[in-house]
Parts: sequence; C-alpha cells; structure tokens
Amino acid sequence: MATRQSMDEFLQHCEDVLRYAKEQYTEASKLEHYNDTEYVKAQQMLEHAVTDLAHFSLSCNAQQREQLHRMRLQLEQLQNDMILLRH
Repeated sequence: MATRQSMDEFLQHCEDVLRYAKEQYTEASKLEHYNDTEYVKAQQMLEHAVTDLAHFSLSCNAQQREQLHRMRLQLEQLQNDMILLRH
C-alpha cells in the first residue's frame, strides 16, 4: 500500500504538472506558434504523469485510488484540451 507521504508527494507533483501545462496552454492560445518547445514539453509531462499515476494506483487503497482517479480526469482533460487547441 502506498504511504500517505508518497501519495501526497505524488499528488503535489501532478498538481505542479497541471499548473505548468495550464500556463503553456494559456500562452499557446495567445501566442500561437511561438512556444512550441515548451508546449510539447508540457504535453509530455502530462503523459508521464498519467502513466505514473496508473502504476502508482496499483499499490493504493480504495480511498487513494479515488483521489488518483479524480487527478487522472483532470490530467486527461487538459491533455485533450491541448491536443484540440489550434496551435
């Protein structure tokens, strides 16, 4: 089972990734093609976070899995938004 500390650290990491990706999404919607490198980096970070989340959820209890599920929905929604942005 995942420890509370490791769970908190992982969720904090996911929130940091979300924050960074949202910043890049906002910038991309304003600047169009001027920050492609950072935009792609943010997309990669989101993908890694989703993958790590899937692995992390294997060692969690039901309550922790629910938290991870909600985080996964946020990560995947932003991934979809970034893909659909006419960048």
